[in-house]
Amino acid sequence: MSHQVYLIINSITLPLPTSYVLEYRDIEAETGGETEAGTIQRDVVRHGVVSIGVTFNCSPQWVKIFSGLKQNSMLQVRYLDTESLELNTSNMYIEGLSVKLIKDTSYKGLWEVSFILNEY
Repeated sequence: MSHQVYLIINSITLPLPTSYVLEYRDIEAETGGETEAGTIQRDVVRHGVVSIGVTFNCSPQWVKIFSGLKQNSMLQVRYLDTESLELNTSNMYIEGLSVKLIKDTSYKGLWEVSFILNEY
């Protein structure tokens, strides 16, 4: 039995993450806010924009792959939708790539890599 695939970026199937946080947010226009009557008015431009925070424990080879993906301004991402438990496709970019050495080993170390994928 194969494991669940969480992320495929530019046709590269990523390893299992240690953390996967999927968030849906709304993009609001600047015209929204509080009215003179004191009620809140929301002018939503886009509903359900996806943001995914992920963390991986990985080898130096994967650190190099993640660093290379960060250089792309647009990525084609297939991600696990937690509502349908199916892979959805979207154009995204990587924000905030963080790399941390967890343990130095004879195989060049175990690394923790984390970043956020934001939908365009």
